[in-house]
Amino acid sequence: MSVPFDDRGLLLGDGLFETILAKDGALVLWEPHLARLTAGCAALGLPPPDADEALRLCEAAVAGLTGARGAVRLTLTAGSGGRGLDRPAEITPRLFATAAPAARPEGPAQLVTVSVRRNEGSPASRLKTLSYLDNVLARREAGPAEALMLNGQGEVACAAVANLFWIAEGRLETPALDCGVLDGIIRGQVLAAAKALGVTVAEVRAGRQRLEGAEGLFLTNSLIGVRAVDRLDGHAAPGHPLVAELAGAVSWSW
Repeated sequence: MSVPFDDRGLLLGDGLFETILAKDGALVLWEPHLARLTAGCAALGLPPPDADEALRLCEAAVAGLTGARGAVRLTLTAGSGGRGLDRPAEITPRLFATAAPAARPEGPAQLVTVSVRRNEGSPASRLKTLSYLDNVLARREAGPAEALMLNGQGEVACAAVANLFWIAEGRLETPALDCGVLDGIIRGQVLAAAKALGVTVAEVRAGRQRLEGAEGLFLTNSLIGVRAVDRLDGHAAPGHPLVAELAGAVSWSW
């Protein structure tokens, strides 16, 4: 599919996307991804995607994959529009899907705190919009490591492409959504799994120093599931058995 030069997603980042794991030809957690895309459209004032068309596009993308594991990107733009910021009176969204092989990363991740801040005051920080430049710059600054992003208040927010969790005094903690955090699909799965295991869960506002005393750190997103962190800003980060337990609780997908 070609995208015309007047597409608002291309020109203004006016749109949303979802990244969905494809495993053995199946779309993992398809319904939550579609629900989040639909909710994002409501927040942005865009018509919701047609569920049948979205599924058809993603399945067609998966059919073209080689290998058992891939990443499917479903993109919805606000469609074509004229010059300027105002949308046309009649919005015709543009919906398309692509897929690429995606091997699961091996071993723990390393986190590096970057200078690029997450704007917790922006509605876009809690949506998976096409405006991802801050994340691009954060990942570039982090180099081969994963970027740890703070928000404008200096509070821990997220990684460039993942949600962040840590264990403190036996509790599972993660930044609250109003810290400028995307409500990740696997974030929700992990929170539910922890509660089912009887683990105390807290969504918190915390400074960077809170991570230095953590008993374990890990990242989550739809392509990696649960991935432990073993280094934070060049220093060794401890492991914790709860990380593996939570990984096992949701690992059916990966």
